[in-house]
Formats: sequence, C-alpha cells, structure tokens
Amino acid sequence: MREREQRLTIALAQMPVAANASERNFAVAAEAVAEAARRGADLALLPELWACGYSASKFPACAAAMGKGAFARMQALAQAYRVAVGGSHVERAGDRLYNTFALYAPDGSLWGVYRKIHRFLPMGEGVLAPGEAVQVAATPWGKIGLAVCYDLRFPEVFRLQAVAGARLLLVVAAWPLSRIAHWEALLRARAIENQAFVAAVNRAGVSGETVFGGRSMVVSPQGEVLVQAGAREALLTVTVDLAETDAYRAAFPALQHRSPEAYHLGGKV
Repeated sequence: MREREQRLTIALAQMPVAANASERNFAVAAEAVAEAARRGADLALLPELWACGYSASKFPACAAAMGKGAFARMQALAQAYRVAVGGSHVERAGDRLYNTFALYAPDGSLWGVYRKIHRFLPMGEGVLAPGEAVQVAATPWGKIGLAVCYDLRFPEVFRLQAVAGARLLLVVAAWPLSRIAHWEALLRARAIENQAFVAAVNRAGVSGETVFGGRSMVVSPQGEVLVQAGAREALLTVTVDLAETDAYRAAFPALQHRSPEAYHLGGKV
C-alpha cells in the first residue's frame, strides 16, 4: 500500500436531526460535508438516521431503497465534494425495513453496506428487521469495519472485523446523554481490544424526551482519544496513520494470542 493510502483524514459531522424535516437535515449534512472537503477530509461520517431522525412511527414513510432517497443524497455529496461519505438511513428492501449504514466512495461507488444487527428495542427498532451479517468495506486504506450505535455493546462484531483485517472501525450512532459514559468507555474498549482505530459519530440535540449526547470521537489502537466533541453540534477532523495499527499489532500481537478453540464453557473438574 502506498504511503498516501496509509494516512486518512476523517471528519465527524455531529449534527442535530430535526423530526419531519428531511430537507433541513439534508442542508445541515450537505454543509458539513462541504466543510469537511474544505478541510481536506478523505472521509466524512454522518450520524445514525441523519435524514429522518429516530421516530419509529416515521420509519416507513422515510424509508428508501438503496440508491434512492437519503442513500442517493449521500452518494451525490460524495461525488460533488470528492469525499467518501457514510451514514445510516432506513432502507426498504421488499417488505422489510433495515437500519442500514452505507459507505460511498468519492466517485459515488458503494464501498460497503451494513444492516444493523442489534436493534435497540426500547426506542422502537422492533419495526425494523435485523441485519444478518457483520460487514467490512474494502477501501484504498484497506478493510474498514462498519457498525451502528447499539452494536457497540456487542464486542463480537468488532472482533470479527479486526480478525478479518480491519484497521479502522467506524460507528454511526444516536446515543443518549443519559448513557454517554458507556459510549465513551465502550469506544475506548473496542479500540484497545481490537488494536484498531475507532471513529465514531454521534448525533446532538433533542428528540421528544430524549437528549442525545454527542461526544463524537476518534480513538487510537492503544485507546488514546485523539479528538472529541462536546454535546453540541460540531465538525471534528483528524488525520490518522493506519500504519500505526500494523506496527502496534506487530509489537504487541494480542490478536494472534487468541484461542477460539477454547472459548466454550467447560464441564466439571
């Protein structure tokens, strides 16, 4: 891999998401991607359900097939600003709805698609179908893991991605302020245990009685927080050198010391 493909400038668009205002949300997202491009970003991430917000009753109305609706708009932003763009939206596939994270290349091609496996039922995601597979995206920077919000509590997702060769793990979320300490601890844990960079964007603002916590961040493979937002709207940018992942894994090869054949409950001694 050439040196220029080891370094990656990431932009995290921590934005409020207005209910029943997709045009307003798109305008905010578009300005964030435009500013990310002005800052020289290679990749811009939008939060979970950035276009329509987190209202289960509205999911059917705002859902779109891949290549349509908010998915087409992410693709258009990527092409217009020559920046990779990712974020999640409600996908309509036949008679099913999914919370789907799509990652578009700067030329508008689709690098990766991940349907959220772990639905957050307390906020109505039971109307959505669960995804059926962990995914990594093939990019010029190598394999990148994709995950959505509640997945963060399930380390198996990220371990599979790391073992598959992912050096960067991306998380898009709508995580509440009431559990923001968990968000911060889990992001650092996922980075440390997988010896990978983690870039996570959370939404800001209020929806109904839920206050979203922000605190978007990028974490190094050793668990160092490289950049972090507060609770309000913000655009973070940071450049990471993915070669650091390779070097750290070589110097401290914890992933090679796994013993999956022994990971089962034993009988009586």
